[in-house]
Amino acid sequence: MLIWAVAATAAAVVFALIWIIYRRQVKKTCLQLAFLKEQKTNMRLTADLPFPELNELTDGVNSVLDLSREMRQEAQKNETDLKETITNLSHDIRTPLTSLDGYFQLLIQSESEEERLRYIEIIKARIGSLKEMLEELFTYTKLQDAEYELETECVDFGKCVYDTVFSFYDEFQKKGIEPEIDFCDGHLMVAGNEEAVRRSVQNLIRNALVHGQSRIRLALSEREGCAIFRCANDTEHPEEIDPDQVFRRFYKADSARTHTSTGLGLSIAKGLVERMGGEIRAWMEEDVFSVEIRIRLSDSAENGYMQ
Repeated sequence: MLIWAVAATAAAVVFALIWIIYRRQVKKTCLQLAFLKEQKTNMRLTADLPFPELNELTDGVNSVLDLSREMRQEAQKNETDLKETITNLSHDIRTPLTSLDGYFQLLIQSESEEERLRYIEIIKARIGSLKEMLEELFTYTKLQDAEYELETECVDFGKCVYDTVFSFYDEFQKKGIEPEIDFCDGHLMVAGNEEAVRRSVQNLIRNALVHGQSRIRLALSEREGCAIFRCANDTEHPEEIDPDQVFRRFYKADSARTHTSTGLGLSIAKGLVERMGGEIRAWMEEDVFSVEIRIRLSDSAENGYMQ
């Protein structure tokens, strides 16, 4: 009987000790949670007891803490991106508006009919530039919506490229550039969106005109079952261009931001091309910057590549 009493007492003492230690651990965990709530730290909960249930609970809480930390970091990144976006937009829109205001003042003050007509033409050009910038912003915003669907149909990729390149004839002439053109013959039919194809090609050419120096090379071909358009231009400071970043929104190689553009052209082209199931890539080779659009040809026999 005495043995049973001793055993029961020993068991009670052991359970009491375990209970005390368990409560201390719970209190320690509560203090750790309170500290994590008040402080921005990467600290995790720790458990000193070899109880599987307690360790499992600690691991679960740590997983929640990790997720919360990732969400907080993502929110901070989004806030930083938003501030950068607002700053860039303010700069890009303010520049043509300031220019417009200046030419309006000159227009009002001028007594020469010839000068007034010249100022009117400049003002019209500035308004057109501002309109293009706002259109780019609108398009970029639409592409950020994951539910936005681009309507596709059978499109002659080759014809879109021909027409778009021809529309830049005056701009090539103004800059004194005779583009080197290497286009294949025939139709290149793809499942795409005509306006999206034209807009993508426009953005590539416009980027080459803005950042290129004296040479622009344009190529259209059919290879490996894909319609391919490539735009390449020489650059003055190739070391400033990061091909891995050119499709990022508001990316501009010129740190001074001297060009009146939103810096969204290539980003929009990437979004449009990918919405059509195509691919777009960029690379540097010595002082030549190249961008290539690749869209798979239509599977339909009558819409295939035709000579």
